[in-house]
Amino acid sequence: MTVAGAIIDLDGTVYHGDTLLPGAASAIDTFRQRGLGICFFSNNPIHDGNEYVERLRGMGIDAREGEACSSGVVTREYLNGAHAGDNVFVIGSDQLRNLVAGTEARLIEDPAETDVLLASWTDEFHYHDMVDALRAVRDDTVFLGTDPDRTFPGEDGDPVPGSGAIINAVAGVIERDPDRILGKPSEIAVQAALERLDCAPEDCFIIGDRLETDIAMGERNGMTTVLVRTGVSNEQSLERSAVTPDYVIDSLGDIEEVLASLDV
Repeated sequence: MTVAGAIIDLDGTVYHGDTLLPGAASAIDTFRQRGLGICFFSNNPIHDGNEYVERLRGMGIDAREGEACSSGVVTREYLNGAHAGDNVFVIGSDQLRNLVAGTEARLIEDPAETDVLLASWTDEFHYHDMVDALRAVRDDTVFLGTDPDRTFPGEDGDPVPGSGAIINAVAGVIERDPDRILGKPSEIAVQAALERLDCAPEDCFIIGDRLETDIAMGERNGMTTVLVRTGVSNEQSLERSAVTPDYVIDSLGDIEEVLASLDV
């Protein structure tokens, strides 16, 4: 099998919060030694690629400029391409607002002026946000979400609510599903990752802890999929899921087993 690149999830795969998971650094070194391209890809919407590279380096990971992407980065690129000049109202974190403010769209504070409603994670989600959503949405308003993750692993590995929980709450109150959700496993996210790797999907690994995003993205696009048990997925979710990973390993530190079985 020809393998040219690897898309590697972060939260629950490489680290929990600020804690590097055992074997993660040596696994990245293994990819380097075998000449594989790397794209670190997080569905966390509040940081851009450069911030993730610096964070990984601070943890002792050999991360290099241009190798990291996130749902926030994909959202920024999508707004530049599809909504330049449009008014965007954000229900989300200050960090996401800053990302949107750096696009060719216009970040606004008055929901009545909204062309695009963008919903995402914030630990300050409030009843007033749902009121704002009702004020923002008309028949022609575009409704976007940064990513579908209902939960993500906290510092101790236990799940905490993510963007998907907030997007679903907003969708419930405005009685509309999002027009697009931009992070993994969307086609927009696939394109962003493959552009950074410069390889075909069939020549690519995707490694992550979440069946409905990481593994689903790989399965839909002909990638080799590897699920790690260090995040949100467990044996029960594997049994219930319609998505089946090609490989299941205890942690990223065990990736050598997969590479050896494929003679990579």
